[in-house]
Amino acid sequence: MKKALRITVVLVAALCTVLPVAADEGMWMPQQIPDLAPRLKELGFTGDAKIWADLTGFPMNAIVSLGGCSASFISPEGLIATNHHCVQGSLQYNSTPERNLIVDGYLARTREEELSNGPGSRVWVTVSVKEVTDEITGKIDAKLTDRQRYDVIERRVKERTAACEKDGLRCRVASFFEGLRYFEIAQLEINDVRLVHAPPQGIGNYGGETDNWQWPRHTGDFSFYRAYVGKDGRPAPYSKENVPYRPKHFLKVSPKGASPGELIFVAGYPGRTQRHETYAEVKDRTEWALPQSVKRSREMIALLEETTKGQKELAIKAEPRMRGLLNGMKKNEGVLEGLLRGGILARKEAKQKDLEAWIAADPQRTKEYGPVLSELATMQAEGLKTRERDTALATISYGSTLLGTAESLYRLSLESPKKDVDRDPAFQERNWTRTKEGLERMQRTYDHRIDRPMLRYALLAAAALPEGQRIAPIDTLAGLVPGMPKDDAAKKVDTYLDTLYAGTKLAEKDFRLSLFDRSTKEILDTKDTAIQLAVALHPVMEANRERDKANDGKRSRLRPSYMRALLAQGGGLVAPDANSTLRVTFGRVMGVDPRDGMRYLPQTTLQGVVDKHTGEGEFDAPDRLLDAVKALRGGKKTPYFDEKLGDVPVDFMSDVDTTGGNSGSAVLNSQGELVGLLFDGTLETVASDFLFDTEKTRSIQVDSRYLLWVWDAVEGARNLLDEVGIK
Repeated sequence: MKKALRITVVLVAALCTVLPVAADEGMWMPQQIPDLAPRLKELGFTGDAKIWADLTGFPMNAIVSLGGCSASFISPEGLIATNHHCVQGSLQYNSTPERNLIVDGYLARTREEELSNGPGSRVWVTVSVKEVTDEITGKIDAKLTDRQRYDVIERRVKERTAACEKDGLRCRVASFFEGLRYFEIAQLEINDVRLVHAPPQGIGNYGGETDNWQWPRHTGDFSFYRAYVGKDGRPAPYSKENVPYRPKHFLKVSPKGASPGELIFVAGYPGRTQRHETYAEVKDRTEWALPQSVKRSREMIALLEETTKGQKELAIKAEPRMRGLLNGMKKNEGVLEGLLRGGILARKEAKQKDLEAWIAADPQRTKEYGPVLSELATMQAEGLKTRERDTALATISYGSTLLGTAESLYRLSLESPKKDVDRDPAFQERNWTRTKEGLERMQRTYDHRIDRPMLRYALLAAAALPEGQRIAPIDTLAGLVPGMPKDDAAKKVDTYLDTLYAGTKLAEKDFRLSLFDRSTKEILDTKDTAIQLAVALHPVMEANRERDKANDGKRSRLRPSYMRALLAQGGGLVAPDANSTLRVTFGRVMGVDPRDGMRYLPQTTLQGVVDKHTGEGEFDAPDRLLDAVKALRGGKKTPYFDEKLGDVPVDFMSDVDTTGGNSGSAVLNSQGELVGLLFDGTLETVASDFLFDTEKTRSIQVDSRYLLWVWDAVEGARNLLDEVGIK
């Protein structure tokens, strides 16, 4: 392995050996896994740890990203395994009130029956990772302002990205270790993705929000896509002439699943963790950001429920957003619980004090690291001054699809005349196809009956802002003033929304698409009211973006030094925070004692599905599944039966280190066989995103035997069993 790819703490010159890691913490970069060979050997791994670092070999070449979820190839014909909750967009896109795939599920028994996911769907296969730290942050003039420093780094990133993208590759230059290291990641981008199988909601989302983040689980959280390419084997837009993608490597689906005590590996794309944040940053999240997020999600969920009640078409359109809000709210509630009552915040404060004492104990360390902590604290305090307004602005942008579309079109018109390297990264030419696909796909998700109540909610939140935090364009357009009574503000907002939705044509697909390549003048000349709102808000949004760029430039100076201090103090082999790049974690199948007097066993079975079945709501298992269980109980043989359990296993727990984005991750045994799919964690330990709980952190996986049994005994999916080599 090349020295440049060994992400160990050789950054600290005094360290030259690999030290043990605590309780298998770590979402490791694949390149780091060979350095963990001694620990893997302790856990019983007898293979070559270098296989996890080879992104073009088995098994890592089979691991893919869906953008927000993880997945893996499981056949030579491009069949992809992921979670049921990761295909909600596809189910929603292909559903109608008469054929609701979200509830009923879908199974294609032939290639011709496989359903397009619609514009915007992607599969990314990571093919290479190259360190480019010197190219991104090397030789930057120390005299530059923070804003100028940001511009230098951004331009270098864009130039590296452009040089990398060729032959169907999508590239990204990502920051690791708080900007201490940068890596260029090249991925094959496949843009014809089709739905093959999603079980009914009574399997794929069994237990719903009642069981979400809980144990025991009995959820069959699995679904399957297929990747297609042109006849030349290269990525191509959807076409009936396309052929299944043939990956270099794919995973064998194990009919033996995973057993208690067994070593497993999880490979996927975890989203974000914040373990290297300062205590002040975590404290602000605890006191402000997380409570606000929970409150906002709860209110939006109630609003969506009220809006869609009794209306199947609206419920289908709102389903992906509803699922996302429910999942995020419950997780954030668990994080808050862990930070406060679970003691994570107090432990974080203690670690910060230890760091400060360690720095103060040595004059050289004080000189090198002392100012960094002070400047970071100042930045944090400065951000508190506008957090109410910033939260309200974010809610407005998130709340309305219509406004988001208007903002995107207006900004695209401003950026298009520039040279590509000078454009905002989101509006560079490499993203134009995806922007246009979003305009097309909006037709299946947008409805003013959903959009208006959500935007109304956001505007009322803006109306309640205190003096000094006001959003001036909103006040002007809606006629709001600080301190206005709620009822009066609601009337003003409703009057404004009447005008807004009566004067916009952005809900019309042809009109939206016609604005895609228009000049700014032509867009303004439409006098579309949604565009006018976006234009009015643009100076405020742009001022925030400029502020954030200056802050990012400052962070690019401070955070690497802060990270060096953490590494120098702690020593050992350290995983960088998750950042949606390919990672590997490992652990064992095992239960846990979550609190006094309670013990979680590591596996659940079909009997638990039957025991929970009520025939209503979240616990309504399909009749064909219940019939298959009866047949099994009546003596029908199945190769997926576990003699020790006396039943077919459904889900299992493990002590692997994962987070959001790992949904759909391949769970592998020591031979690289697929033994399950990761889909959740436990509510007691979600605060490990901020500080890893070495004793109680657990992840939840669906056992490969359950998905194979469903294919076999419930769905009769002989075509899929044959494809993955199950006889």
